[in-house]
Amino acid sequence: MTVSFDRFKELDLRIAKILEASRVEGSEKLLKLLIDVGDEKRQLIAGVGKVYEPESLVGREIVMVVNLEPKTMMGLESQGMLLAAHDENGNPVLLMPESQVPPGSKVT
Repeated sequence: MTVSFDRFKELDLRIAKILEASRVEGSEKLLKLLIDVGDEKRQLIAGVGKVYEPESLVGREIVMVVNLEPKTMMGLESQGMLLAAHDENGNPVLLMPESQVPPGSKVT
């Protein structure tokens, strides 16, 4: 399936900084992240807890979809989605900027 460039532009991809991270009780893989998107702070629920320890994520910058409709997982609302690829073992690998970028910067 292909999408038009105009349709692609509807996605709001931005850099976010992880301020806090903790495990979601009752889940092996879900982490609750408090992130800074520049003009606001949001909560993300991400399935990366089997690969990343929460404390190792604090201070990191990630790429996220800002305008995704919220989704509830295990009773917690996720207000966006981080972007990740999967390595050869199927483990998530976070997409991060190569150098420091201000939170809220648009990804183009």
